[in-house]
Amino acid sequence: MKKIVAIGGGEIGSRGCLVETTKIDREIIRLTGKKRPRVLFIPTASSDSDGYFETVQKHFGRRLGCKVDVIRVIKEKLSREEIERKVMSSDIVYVGGGNTLKMIRAWKSCGLDTILKKAWNKGIILSGLSAGSICWFRSGISDSRRLKDPDAELIKVSGLGFIHATHSPHYDVEKDRRLGLKKIMKNTPGVAIAIDNCCAVEFIDDTYRVIASKPSARAYKVYWEKGTYYEKEIVKQKEFMPIFHLLVK
Repeated sequence: MKKIVAIGGGEIGSRGCLVETTKIDREIIRLTGKKRPRVLFIPTASSDSDGYFETVQKHFGRRLGCKVDVIRVIKEKLSREEIERKVMSSDIVYVGGGNTLKMIRAWKSCGLDTILKKAWNKGIILSGLSAGSICWFRSGISDSRRLKDPDAELIKVSGLGFIHATHSPHYDVEKDRRLGLKKIMKNTPGVAIAIDNCCAVEFIDDTYRVIASKPSARAYKVYWEKGTYYEKEIVKQKEFMPIFHLLVK
């Protein structure tokens, strides 16, 4: 089965921050069917941050009991064979946040984009938050340019296209997300899936459901239709629903 868990955002215990996404992360682990799955962390979007990896080790390793490894495609000159061996021997791929634009370019230059598609087809769970959730969609709303220019507008970036929609993370905590998504979707075909922090959309084959680690966290389906803009909450429920209903207007 093909499995993706796209998380809108939230803290996992970085210095001075509470852990917010444990309920979602336990679901990711449950999907493996293993007591101690192998988590491969990909911190490309944060320029292979060592501190980020330490946080992931503490959260998924010491707190949740997983075996955690990392793949650094910016700091280390790994061969395609080495990259593929690490990815394909994992149970969970977890992608961190940061600069989505830089991350996708780096992945394409080393072939990680096609390796991740192979992992997805094999049934390895693909997950992550922020940039790590945008990447699984056809496109996403990113603040990548603000890392150099704080006044830059949100931009649309290309993802890997495993989910045929546009995606916006951090929908509840970044004040210009709603307006930015509305503007961009005006000239973007199809629908967008907007996800709050502490909320995720879980995709298994051709089905989906919304899960959350905070009761107030939500996900939305947004789109333009005949000059009218729609923002519809995606109902949380235990059962998985056909993805067709989510990805069409």
